Amino acid sequence: MSLPTALSERTLETLRDTLGLETVEDLPLTSAMSPEPVGRLRVLRGGPIDKAVTVDLVVPPIGLDSHMIFAFTGSDSAVPHFTLDSVYGGEYYAMHLDLIPRVDLAVHLEYLDAAYLPLTPLLEDAWTIEGVTAAAIGPRQRAQMSPWMVVCRATETAFHALDDTVHQYLDHWISLLDKGVPAVDADLPGRDRANRANLFSPEVDPVWARVSRLLGAQQCERVRGELLR
Repeated sequence: MSLPTALSERTLETLRDTLGLETVEDLPLTSAMSPEPVGRLRVLRGGPIDKAVTVDLVVPPIGLDSHMIFAFTGSDSAVPHFTLDSVYGGEYYAMHLDLIPRVDLAVHLEYLDAAYLPLTPLLEDAWTIEGVTAAAIGPRQRAQMSPWMVVCRATETAFHALDDTVHQYLDHWISLLDKGVPAVDADLPGRDRANRANLFSPEVDPVWARVSRLLGAQQCERVRGELLR
């Protein structure tokens, strides 16, 4: 089992066991590049969240080993969404780890302090790991995320070392599900719909063009649709 696969499955197991999630869909993803499925789309529901969505894409001929987890809180919840991408691209490892804000952090300081401030030492420590370097991601995409996002490339040793960062981000997020976050005066469902539309937009994130070439437009839209709603 590859490092990205192992990290993704450990994280999913923690989510499943801690929150009581059950798989309700498990769909193979196919490509013209291979007679066998090149991945799978899974949807899990239950517990205190709306759903978790995982997308695994493994295509050795093009050096792709990519695993995404997105755990969505309810439409009327202010608790951030949790996300982890763990990837091997043939030459380097990569990671995207974040808690996606449900409100404008700049005008909800109490919310920011409760949901994000405890992550600061974890973020700072992650950037001191030898072999971790910042990934090339533009400010337009960064605006959809939080300032506590870990988005990086890593050597094999550094990717191993980031396990603890992932574990602690996840533990903190699960604690927020348990104790809640400060109340906010905001249109949570409306903001979430708008934010997801931008977050998973092919016009914002170039990864969707690559996914469409690999899976075809229909399957790509099936995956995007699961993340949007």
